[in-house]
Amino acid sequence: MKIQAAVAESGARFSLQTVELDEPREDEILVRIAGVGLCHTDLVFAEGGGMLELPAVLGHEGSGIVAAVGSRVEKVKPGDRVALSFRSCGACDRCNSGDPAYCRTMPMLNFVGERDDGSKSISTQDVAISGNFFGQSSFADHALTYERNVVKLPEDVPLELMGPLGCGIQTGVGGVLRSLGATPGSSILILGGGSVGLSAVMGASIANCATIILAEPMPNRRELAVELGATHTIDPIANDLPERVREIAAAGVDYAFDTTGIPQVLGQVAACLGSKAVFGIVGIAPPGTNIPGDLMNMVTFGHTIKGIIEGDSNPDEFIPELVAYYKDGRLPLEKLVKTYALTDINTAIEEQSQGLCVKPVLIPEHGPTAEAQ
Repeated sequence: MKIQAAVAESGARFSLQTVELDEPREDEILVRIAGVGLCHTDLVFAEGGGMLELPAVLGHEGSGIVAAVGSRVEKVKPGDRVALSFRSCGACDRCNSGDPAYCRTMPMLNFVGERDDGSKSISTQDVAISGNFFGQSSFADHALTYERNVVKLPEDVPLELMGPLGCGIQTGVGGVLRSLGATPGSSILILGGGSVGLSAVMGASIANCATIILAEPMPNRRELAVELGATHTIDPIANDLPERVREIAAAGVDYAFDTTGIPQVLGQVAACLGSKAVFGIVGIAPPGTNIPGDLMNMVTFGHTIKGIIEGDSNPDEFIPELVAYYKDGRLPLEKLVKTYALTDINTAIEEQSQGLCVKPVLIPEHGPTAEAQ
């Protein structure tokens, strides 16, 4: 079938093109996309920093309505409202233990741009285009996905805003609630006030942390963090980060959560930690970045450094939990979101980089082809 998709060809620029999407195979689900979040990971791959070849259709925070299902699909039916998350195999020991974010085949299923058999589901003028990104490639008006990706949504939530639950929101909230296991009354330092960092602020508020510190250079994001539950904010450019953290939490923080991946920032965190503190890292650091901190300092004070993928989420369990927080007013994700037409994807990228929005959500128009601005 012919669909409209934002195609990445080089330099993180996208153009809206008419492409051919295969009909769903027996294990595939066709979803009419209502909205899709823009994530930093999409831009890393669009710049050629990932495993798949360009040109490619990216996008991995989609939500929409099931349009068709293959003969082996039992989990959903046409007409169901769904959020799309990452893909996992469902058969390995990690999946069977409830840790699908650490699926043994996670890279192959999510990052290589093709099906399991090496075929590509998207093409144009007989040229294959990389797709199947995170098992969805949802920068388009329709996407093919799988049962392990989809989570049903209730009727009483705004469908187009639910896509970011599948990655950025669950990474931030889950990173605090699930990966770190933050306890009531504890203290946490969150580094970076993008969508993942601000989701972590909301997660810390849900966890009833007593001290929630956000380090972020943009004033508008620090202000938003206070609205979302932060008790303190720090401008890391104008302040010595460890010194300022120790003014707030003299014994050091119980948890730290990095979303920046900036080596200079990572290197300051050890001096902010209290004894037995846990430091979780989700930020994408440059290749070759060393584990931050001094080994003997880590041993002496019992620090734990923990890599985190997707907030240790099991989407079938955690996305409904996130929806419940949203409906209860404890996860006001609309405060992070600014919507754009899918045709305006390049504008959304630029405005996000300038700090004019936190989480762009792209809305396909299901209309004629147009060039992205």
